[in-house]
Parts: sequence; structure tokens; C-alpha cells
Amino acid sequence: MKSSFEGGLLGLIGVNILAWVVTVFTLGIGTPWAMCIKYRWEVKNTVIEGRQLEFIGSGSSLFLHYIKWWLLTIITFGIYGFWLYIKLLQWKTENTIFVD
Repeated sequence: MKSSFEGGLLGLIGVNILAWVVTVFTLGIGTPWAMCIKYRWEVKNTVIEGRQLEFIGSGSSLFLHYIKWWLLTIITFGIYGFWLYIKLLQWKTENTIFVD
């Protein structure tokens, strides 16, 4: 079976504009929600070996993680920042499931 990405350019542009609007009009506080909008579109358009994926994460859940991660970064004088991208990928993966 083949894996594929089925998203198109217009969808990508639309999702990026929406995510940008959410981020700008909330002065950055809505960034976790904007990221979830983008993740949801990416995952919705991804098929792995004929199986559709679904992203079940929420902006509020990511926002709580953001607070924790930034506090740990401040407390450790920036050292924890090296793990932020990995933590974000782990959260994204934990919130991605097969539709079945």
C-alpha cells in the first residue's frame, strides 16, 4: 500500500492565513490554537498505507503544555529550550490517531 499526502496549495494557503489571523489578533496567545489548525489540516490530508489519520489535539491542551514548557525554560535559564521541539513533536504524535 502506498502512503500519500493529498493536500493542495489553496488549502495550504488558506490554513496558513487562518493560523496567521488567529495568532496576530490574539497577540500571540492563540498560537497553540493556530498550530492545531495547521496540524489538523496536515494530518487530515495524510494517508499512511491506505489508512486515514486524524489529529485529536486541542489548542487548550497545547496551551497548558506551552505554559509548563516555558516555565521550565525560564527556571533552567534556557536549557530546557533545547527539548521544546522534541516535546512538541511528542505531543503532536500522541494526538494523532488512525480513523478506523
